[in-house]
Formats: sequence, structure tokens, C-alpha cells
Amino acid sequence: MVKTLGVDYGSKRIGIAVSDDNGRIAFPKIIVENTKGAVDRIADIAKTEGAKHIVVGESLNTSGEENEIMKEARAFAEKLAADCNLPLSFEKEFFTSVEARRFQDEGRADSRAAAIMLQRYLDKINN
Repeated sequence: MVKTLGVDYGSKRIGIAVSDDNGRIAFPKIIVENTKGAVDRIADIAKTEGAKHIVVGESLNTSGEENEIMKEARAFAEKLAADCNLPLSFEKEFFTSVEARRFQDEGRADSRAAAIMLQRYLDKINN
């Protein structure tokens, strides 16, 4: 396994999480404002952290279909992965923000949601 960067894309904020070097445990990292320079900022984080893989939350509606924000998230993820020259995966993110708010205040929920999503992915591929 490899160190992995988790991205919880939102129209205003993007939660970032990273795994340990062995790709087993996810940790909240930072929240990045979704502005014009967000891809570059997150690419810098991926490089600094030594990430070898990117996992982005797949936002679906309750029927299992992509919701409105997923189109933006997919384009963002593909640009980020291309800029970083890293492989990209998607992981369903049902209710990660709701779950994150149970454990942390609203101001830090985005990075915690990214960590929850990333941990689900890591658990799936490690089992």
C-alpha cells in the first residue's frame, strides 16, 4: 500500500485527508477554500506529503446516481490527478459530512469527512 490523499470536494470548501505511509489509517489534514488556485494548492499538499494515489469522494443522491456537484468534483479530480501525475480513484461518500459533524465542530468537518471517506476506501482495499 501507499500513502494516499483523500479529497472531499465541496463548492465552497475542499476537505483534505492523508493516510499513513502504509495506506492503512486516514487522518484529517486541512480544509482548502474552493477558489481558482485550489488545484495547485492541493497538488502542493500531495507532493509535500509524498502521496502516491488520490481518492476523491463520489457524491451520489439517494438513488445512487451522481448528484449536481459530482460533475464539478469529477472535473476537479481529473485535473488534480493529471497535475500531480498520480492515479485517481473514487469512493462513495454517503453521509460523511453528517458523520464528521458528530465528532467535530462545523469548522473542521470537511477535513474529517475526507478522512472518513478515505478510511472507508483504505479499509475496502486492505481487506
